This record gives sequence, C-alpha cells and structure tokens, in this order.
Amino acid sequence: MRTTLNLDDELARRAKRLAAERGTTLTALIERGLRDVLLASEARAAYRLDLPTVKGSAPPDVDVSDREALLAAMEEERPEP
Repeated sequence: MRTTLNLDDELARRAKRLAAERGTTLTALIERGLRDVLLASEARAAYRLDLPTVKGSAPPDVDVSDREALLAAMEEERPEP
C-alpha cells in the first residue's frame, strides 16, 4: 500500500542514512520497525496472569519455622476418611 508519512527532518535523515548503510530502502527499514513494535505489543498483550480465588477460612496461626506446630496444624485440617 502506498501512503504518505510526515517525519521529523532529523529522524528522516538518520533513517535514510541507516538504510543506506544497511543496503536497504527507507521503506524496508520503516516496515521492519513497525513489525518489531507490533510484535512487541502483541507479546505484552498476550500474557495474562489469572490467579485463582477460593473461599475458605483464615489460615491457622502457626509459626511456619516450627516444624512440629506446622505438622500438627496440617493434621487438624485433614478430613476424616
């Protein structure tokens, strides 16, 4: 597709210089830049962290560094078979 862009003069000069150094066209350089930006945006938008929520009661007041107290608390919450 053919389109017209209004670029800052210094930005356009730098882009043309870089394209020439890389042996490519300004169009190809702009296309690559747009692709990179769009891919980065899609990658960020694709990630979503869903944390499950559950109903329950407050955790027992147990010192997790006390192994015996932790084991006793775990035994108390086990359902009877």
